[in-house]
Amino acid sequence: MITYNSESIKMPRLKRRETSVWIESVAATYDRRIGEIGYMFVDDEKILEINREYLGHDYYTDIITFDYDERDVLNGDIVISVDTVRSNAEQFGKSFDDELHRVIIHGILHLCGINDKGPGERELMEAAEDRALTLLKLLSDKQ
Repeated sequence: MITYNSESIKMPRLKRRETSVWIESVAATYDRRIGEIGYMFVDDEKILEINREYLGHDYYTDIITFDYDERDVLNGDIVISVDTVRSNAEQFGKSFDDELHRVIIHGILHLCGINDKGPGERELMEAAEDRALTLLKLLSDKQ
């Protein structure tokens, strides 16, 4: 089950059912199933607070993923700063919706075991994000 909530901000417009089907489809490409995934959309100040409290990091970020996986079943909490998503979209010349979907799936890809901090890993993550976004477009075109 995938849940979508917000704290201290207006919930971003999402086609929740379509987004959930997409997330499940992406997970399946990695031979994973969705268990309990909770998305929380917050502002920059809240994600900074979470980053400090749980990770000991004193900086803003677009996403924090908490992994509670059980073998091939994905379980986790994914916290997304809508403020940072918006500023990243502007910086990279993307639409807010495109950047939001990229970040939404970024967390799922982390839960699938894809990292982005080591040498060459960033490129692998970006390629996986691009494949997932292509799948979203294909699923959207079918509806």
